[in-house]
Amino acid sequence: MVVVDNTIVNVALPTLGRELGANTTALQWIVDAYALVFASLLLFGGSLGDRFGRKGMLQIGLVLFAATSVMAGLSSTSAQLIASRAAMGVGAALVFPATLAILINVFTQPTERAKAIGVWSAVSGLAVALGPLTGGALLERFAWGSIFFVNIPIVVIALVAGAILLPSSRDRAAGRFDPVGVLLSIGGIGAIVWGLIEGPSLGWSSPAVLGALAAGVVLVVVFVRWELHRTDPMLDVRMFSNPRFSAAAVSVSIAFFALFGFIFLITQYFQLVRGYSTLNAGVATLPFALGAGISAPLSARAALRFGTKRVVATGLGSMTVGFLIISRIGPDTAYWGPLVVSMILMGAGLTMTTAPSTEAIMGELPRGKAGVGSAVNDTTREIGGTFGVAVLGSVFISVFRPRITDALAGLPIPTEALEAAQGSIGAALAVAEQAPEQGRELIIEAARTAFMDGLHVSVLVAAAAALIGVVLAIVYLPNRST
Repeated sequence: MVVVDNTIVNVALPTLGRELGANTTALQWIVDAYALVFASLLLFGGSLGDRFGRKGMLQIGLVLFAATSVMAGLSSTSAQLIASRAAMGVGAALVFPATLAILINVFTQPTERAKAIGVWSAVSGLAVALGPLTGGALLERFAWGSIFFVNIPIVVIALVAGAILLPSSRDRAAGRFDPVGVLLSIGGIGAIVWGLIEGPSLGWSSPAVLGALAAGVVLVVVFVRWELHRTDPMLDVRMFSNPRFSAAAVSVSIAFFALFGFIFLITQYFQLVRGYSTLNAGVATLPFALGAGISAPLSARAALRFGTKRVVATGLGSMTVGFLIISRIGPDTAYWGPLVVSMILMGAGLTMTTAPSTEAIMGELPRGKAGVGSAVNDTTREIGGTFGVAVLGSVFISVFRPRITDALAGLPIPTEALEAAQGSIGAALAVAEQAPEQGRELIIEAARTAFMDGLHVSVLVAAAAALIGVVLAIVYLPNRST
């Protein structure tokens, strides 16, 4: 549920733009408000679980998530929806670290732990792909609020089943509460994620973006120094000197950087370039789920047999090939061919990367710190994904805008409409609907061509990032715990 809510909104963006009158910036914040708060509070949420009990934090987070989901579904303006999405991030930050921390404390034998993490990775990997499908299916039959109301029955089931089945666990040796560390971690991660989100719209050289990124880096450095001098740190940052721990975290971040940025664009490709309905666009992403579902249960165990380095490098290599295939597609490329193959490779590659990396991260930590360890794993996912949307989105718009401007030059289009068309393919198609019949097809073709040019360059950047991840995994990620 928590991971689905990262992607379920993407397929609803055209609908939300129409129903709430949301502009491109508002649509971006409807997606990113959740990620910003979620990422900022993960370390705090994980430490609360370690200190007061993971089961309790999970249940509190679920109740909060349900309440804020109702608020989101009842929103009547984009501002209300953005605020509700941010509040949902608070609940998610309590839920997500607790899930993995509970597994680590239940499954203590390495082989069993690897199997459990494989299943956990399969569910979270499937959820990345099932978000657009779930959103599309709901939007086909119900109002847009249904993409949030669907969380309610899931929360009820989780609360009841969790109360019966889940054991209680916490860090019995938790030291003093670390309010300074909490504030520094929230401020540092929050400033960095905000800068990444706003970079594409404000410009990467704008004072606000540069200031936020610089402030975030400074706060993270101060956080590290603060934690090093505490006898009972919230996060033992010395763990990052362990190459197995740090290289695994980087691998997770790179995988989600590439995939989240790609999903942000591919859902628009299916709907706005190929003309799929919201449901069909969601169904079209199912090969991600297929690839993730097949590889995740096997990958963590394969890492035990063949070594983490080989499996993670293979997973990132699989993602690289998938992105390279997408860089060659056109508006009318056969779905049952390159598109399906590429998405299966990406889905399989994602879980081949994340399951062994997660096992490596959690295996290097004492069980008492499982909540914070899980939060480190989750934070790398969120920051990587947010960075991916920001960077690939910026790359896309830097190609799309000049291409469509050149294509529409000389056409009798009002300046205001031309400026709108430069913002997104959705806006360009809206301009085409208002244009005279003889110019409508020209604008649509220009928008489709400009979108494909931007998509191709963006996925090449994703492929380059994944390939860098392959090299880093081979060079720095040990095969075994030392």
